[in-house]
Amino acid sequence: MTLRNVTASAALCLGILSPLYAQEDNQPPEGFEALFNGTDLAGWHGMGHFDPRTLAELDDSARTEKREADLEDLQKHWKVENGEIINDGHGVFLTTDRQFGDIELWVDYKTVPKADSGIYLRTSPQVQIWDPKNEDIWSLGADKGSGGLWNNNAGTAGKDPLVLADNPLGQWNRFRIVQVGARTSVWLNGKQVVDHAIMHNFWDRAVPLFARGMAQLQTHGGEIRWKNIFVKELSNAESNEILASHGEDGFESIFNGTDFEGWQGATKNYEVKDGAIACKSDAGGTLYTNEEYGNFVARFEFKLPPKGNNGIAIRFPGNGQSCYTGMCELQVLDSEHPDYADLDDRQYHGSAYGKVAAHRGHLRPLGEWNFQEVTVDGSQIRVELNGSVIMDADISQVTEFMADRDKFPGHERTTGYFGFCGHDDPVEFRAVRIKRLGAES
Repeated sequence: MTLRNVTASAALCLGILSPLYAQEDNQPPEGFEALFNGTDLAGWHGMGHFDPRTLAELDDSARTEKREADLEDLQKHWKVENGEIINDGHGVFLTTDRQFGDIELWVDYKTVPKADSGIYLRTSPQVQIWDPKNEDIWSLGADKGSGGLWNNNAGTAGKDPLVLADNPLGQWNRFRIVQVGARTSVWLNGKQVVDHAIMHNFWDRAVPLFARGMAQLQTHGGEIRWKNIFVKELSNAESNEILASHGEDGFESIFNGTDFEGWQGATKNYEVKDGAIACKSDAGGTLYTNEEYGNFVARFEFKLPPKGNNGIAIRFPGNGQSCYTGMCELQVLDSEHPDYADLDDRQYHGSAYGKVAAHRGHLRPLGEWNFQEVTVDGSQIRVELNGSVIMDADISQVTEFMADRDKFPGHERTTGYFGFCGHDDPVEFRAVRIKRLGAES
């Protein structure tokens, strides 16, 4: 692990622990803001289990009608007393007016026997809350305790909490939740119960968790009380530090931040700028490593200018265009630029060029650093962008190509160089590191 990431990890740990001892009584700790003011439900509205895509499709009239009906229901089942939000176990969910992306969230709750509740993140279920002593639902996993991402697929990371951390019923419990992209970590009463797991998209498991959404306090059959609801919206730099602080063991830096030692190819068409590799304007070509790689995980940050276009060369042979002669080229692209509105889906950011399309909507604003992880294992390629998996495909199973199959002679390559494929735009890369997998490690 690099010094940069040791520091990041240490800072993250301090950030997780310090709010446990911070100001309470609905007064936020430093760096956080209160979502509940301790007096009323300002900043909140009612909405039950409702697909946010359907909500977005409603016209203004239908949306207003729904909001009014939900408000009437909310007023029957939710109230504020003595600095606590109280729900009787019924009705719509208490929902933030605002939408959130990457956050740290602090929530205190207290519930009753046989309760079953939770916290929706990005309008998606959920960080689970229930009574671990309720034998009636042990078959669902209640005996393992609260805090798991219960709507994750069975057997996947995060679905069940790592430890039983619930306080006895009648006592307050404290959640600490950190979410970057779909990567979600949960602490309950100071014990980590979910460690950087991908939260699945309940509404469509074939696509990543939505980039933004509302937080919701779920009601599900038993009285539940809430207080000390605080949020910190993470900066992109903070999000990148969190992503970089997990799983760094085994990675080696392949760019020294100063020059192109260890690299070959189009070195004259790139420059080192403020510790980053930058493609020169009106220049291009493939800059690639001296070493070859078979199976590996690569991590790096990149920054796009308007209309920026570049690519990641995977198992490149050192000649020709990497998208054809290599196993594939993973697109690095300002996907939302109007000039790219009519591209083939397999040309947008994160896609295996001409072969497999990536999910869109997870790039950061132009000029901001993005964090990307690419895993190449046999013929399987996985692309994780800013904490969300946007492509995960077996390249060997591709049968439909954007052009004739004969134009992709490197499709079945098992080893080759790693590199960047310049297309005349000043796209930048930094913190580039690789971990070999399997027999190569």
